[in-house]
Amino acid sequence: MCNLYSQKSSLDEIKDWFDVEIIKPSAGNLPAQSAIFPAYNAPVVSLRNGRRSISMMKWGFVLNRRDKAIKHVNNCRDDKLLTSQFWRAAFFSRRCLVPVTRFSEYHPSRLNENGHKACVWFELNDKKIFSFAGIWTNFTGYYKDQVSSFSTYSIVTTTPNDLVKQIHPSRMPVIIEPSSYETWLNGSNEMAIDLLKTYSENKMRIAYVGKNLDE
Repeated sequence: MCNLYSQKSSLDEIKDWFDVEIIKPSAGNLPAQSAIFPAYNAPVVSLRNGRRSISMMKWGFVLNRRDKAIKHVNNCRDDKLLTSQFWRAAFFSRRCLVPVTRFSEYHPSRLNENGHKACVWFELNDKKIFSFAGIWTNFTGYYKDQVSSFSTYSIVTTTPNDLVKQIHPSRMPVIIEPSSYETWLNGSNEMAIDLLKTYSENKMRIAYVGKNLDE
């Protein structure tokens, strides 16, 4: 968890919602994305010289594995942020906000109309844009047989609430309230850790069950 979400808000909507001051060229023509999977590019809000910036980053920290294909590590457990060398530096200095419309988990038993595992799409009750807690880093190295340089992000996960637990029993993304955006981006490590709480099931609902595209 989480391996699929959507982001269908416009650039202007994200800019206003997150008080973005800088729009990087990569986000200049932001498309609606009905399905964002690991290794896809998606918009991320981060701090650049103390100002909120939006840019496109690749979902999943790059993990090079000997004699194996590169893996994108797209989720980070909240209880590993302070102990894992893979995550710790990014949590200390490169926290970010990941704009989201809905996120999805595979239903444990139900199939969709195409005979594949059905996707359960979750949204907030008010249907507004919301944000995952994220961390980001820069990658430079061999990627798909060539030297590349790009930014990547990972989503922080925590214990699921009762709504998500019936579909995915172990983890769900950390959802940051708008009033806490600045704290997550720019607060102390202790203040940021305090935000890693399970989001209330009373503020969420299942939008629908079906395909892996948020229609």
